[in-house]
Amino acid sequence: ILDRRRLKHRLILWRLLAAFAVMALIAVGVGKFAIPGDRHVARLSIDGFISEDRQRGDAIENLIDEDDVEAVIVRINSPGGTTTGSEQIYHSLRRVAAEKPVVAVIGTIGTSGGYIVAVAADHIIARETSLTGSIGVLFQTAEFTGLLEKLGIKPFTLKSSPLKGQPSPFEPVSEAVRESLKFLLKDSFNWFSGLVRDRRNLDSATLAAATDGRVFSGRQAIKLRLIDGLGGEMAARRWLRESHDISEDLPVRNVRWGENAGLIARTLDTLGGKLFKNERLTLDGLLSVWQP
Repeated sequence: ILDRRRLKHRLILWRLLAAFAVMALIAVGVGKFAIPGDRHVARLSIDGFISEDRQRGDAIENLIDEDDVEAVIVRINSPGGTTTGSEQIYHSLRRVAAEKPVVAVIGTIGTSGGYIVAVAADHIIARETSLTGSIGVLFQTAEFTGLLEKLGIKPFTLKSSPLKGQPSPFEPVSEAVRESLKFLLKDSFNWFSGLVRDRRNLDSATLAAATDGRVFSGRQAIKLRLIDGLGGEMAARRWLRESHDISEDLPVRNVRWGENAGLIARTLDTLGGKLFKNERLTLDGLLSVWQP
């Protein structure tokens, strides 16, 4: 009797595991392998802090060759992030836009690097109270020399040239360091403002007003021609129908990436990363981000 009970328990356990495995395979199959010829509109969501992501870049590039994708809606809810991360998305979306229509929808916020992503689209829509703009770049650091002196700590650094490793929190910021950083920021700002000028076809006066670093509501942004219309995803679908004859009845499917990571790893990264890590504290490089 005991042996039969043990065998029964083992069979139940293995049956449950097999059932879960089949369900997981079905879910993966549905998500990854759409029926050929099942035409749809792809929805790419750019949320939160933007940094470089190879898997996201590959997912965007794959849209070019997916014949069943009729158009792409880019939903943006981001204050920006690293300039390079936003640039990566921009260039990938421009390659997609050469093959199929791309429309951006700004939600609560699409500023700085988030706006770099938006200008890659052929048409930009935002809510009346959405925040956008904040066109510019910044470099932030801190200097602790005064505090270290009070604590009796004398840092020691050897370097090959005066500007190596600058700015440093352990040394006062010299005028030469300030000038080198200004040169770097000016170059990146010229790149950013040039994107806005060319993509939004702005004259010099409008460009100057739009690129002074401030944020704008959707109502203000449309007057500066930073966006094309007010509304949400329904307005984007309407534009696709009117401009590209893409039916509003086509289904919308989310673009996914990072699926190759294991379930446990992705869950731990999501939970642990959100709770214990501030992405901004782990970054190097120039930022294009709005932070009140």
